[in-house]
Amino acid sequence: MMGMMIYGLCALTSFLCAWLLLQAYARTAYKLLLWTGMFFVVSTVNNLLLMIDKIVFPVTIDLSIPRYLIAFLALGVLFRGLIFEEE
Repeated sequence: MMGMMIYGLCALTSFLCAWLLLQAYARTAYKLLLWTGMFFVVSTVNNLLLMIDKIVFPVTIDLSIPRYLIAFLALGVLFRGLIFEEE
């Protein structure tokens, strides 16, 4: 029960960060806000997949490899924005 609540709060926090960052990007068009917002969108998907892996299919299906790939994708999105965007 406690694990489900913690995983849910992590997913909710990632979603709220993504939403706020993308709203700020829509107002200011500052590219770093876009890339960090997209990082948190992918991070939200990763947290939802974690909930599915640990709560829905705790023993039958192992989703650790897809979770790691999605986390790697999220970091790739963030690094792309940090390295290649100019002010």
